[in-house]
Amino acid sequence: MAREELRNLPSVANLIAAPELAAFSHRTAVLGAREALKEAREAQNGKPSADRILERAAEIAERSSQSAYGPAINCTGTILNTGLGRARLAKAAVEAIANSAGSHTVLELDLETGRRGNRQTGLENLLCELTGAEAAFVVNNNAAAVMITINTLACGMEVLLSRGQSVEIGGSFRMPDVIRGAGGNLVDVGCTNRTRASDYASAVTEDTAAILRCHPSNFTITGFVEEPAISELAEVAAEHELALIDDVGSGCLMDTAAYGLPHEPTLADSLQGGAHLVTASGDKLLGGPQAGIILGKREIVERVRKNPVARAVRIDKQTAAGLEATLKLYADGREGEIPTIAYLSRSDNEVRALGNKLSKKLAEQKVEASVEIATCEIGAGSLPGVSLPSYRLAITTDYPDGFARSLRMFRPAVVGYIGRGKVCLDMRTVDVDELPAIEKAIAAAVRG
Repeated sequence: MAREELRNLPSVANLIAAPELAAFSHRTAVLGAREALKEAREAQNGKPSADRILERAAEIAERSSQSAYGPAINCTGTILNTGLGRARLAKAAVEAIANSAGSHTVLELDLETGRRGNRQTGLENLLCELTGAEAAFVVNNNAAAVMITINTLACGMEVLLSRGQSVEIGGSFRMPDVIRGAGGNLVDVGCTNRTRASDYASAVTEDTAAILRCHPSNFTITGFVEEPAISELAEVAAEHELALIDDVGSGCLMDTAAYGLPHEPTLADSLQGGAHLVTASGDKLLGGPQAGIILGKREIVERVRKNPVARAVRIDKQTAAGLEATLKLYADGREGEIPTIAYLSRSDNEVRALGNKLSKKLAEQKVEASVEIATCEIGAGSLPGVSLPSYRLAITTDYPDGFARSLRMFRPAVVGYIGRGKVCLDMRTVDVDELPAIEKAIAAAVRG
């Protein structure tokens, strides 16, 4: 931009004094004005008009005034979408978290004696009731659960892990790195596609402390494959006096076969099979807040609980309240109120009806859209390779990328995907009371 054009740009003071920026805080208005002016200076196609600079400043101010963690409507075709926070919480859990956050909470206080209590007692009782574990301990996520477990039981010692389970999950997070970061020495066992119990037994040395089984949650290996059952590993562990740790990942408490899905290993399955400690996530198939759940033999759980690292990875009062409320729904036979479970169990007719209802509304606005057969993934590394039948609303537009972006930029953000050149909104994870917001977002995208 020429020097003369730069001199003619409006000042920050003039921009923030305009009515378009009056509704924003001084900080937000200044941020919008400065960013808009920066864009104007860097413009390759000549200086934008003063009106356009002001309009852009207001757009930037509006965006920056919104929360970076705003609400979203999940139309991605993935029930547990990590980018959208994984599990949507049950209303009971949301209320429990709000109550905990908005007031003082009985977190570490024994009301009967008036002395300091244990923030984990309520959670431990519920987890033991639901899984049959002797003891339980909860940390802030499953990676922390695995790390503190290995650090407690195998720091400076060998940990046996099948090559087929030496996994990498999202964000370049690798199990070998977790083991080494916890102080363990990884020993690869067997082959990528076939590992037997005898492979573990052959790998045991005087420096071996634990066997780790890691559920390969985000991929599947098919064909010429073999892996030992947890009960077989328990025999090897018992023979060589090793700890057996089972990272089952998804935190499943119910029989997924009841929903027409393949059986996903449950926490109880692992314990009954002979695992000494089981770790899992709270925000996957369990349907609760982010947490790392550790279950197993009382003596071993107590050792983990006393690890100094436990203080660094402990849960806060909101997580404790939300997880307790979620577990109580399972204990009371009301797990159908948990959105993750509700989405898994939705009938095809119910999903299709949501799409049809929205399609009719859009037809009134002359928006070209149709309801199509689709598939929906579980997500978050749960039941990899498995999908559910679903229905999606497919919107025809000349600019699918821009249209999809407009939906994402709306509040609440409507997040779908592009399929076959159309903007697609999967209906399996949409609640009926979210349809009006989707309709408004589409109308705004049509207007451009």
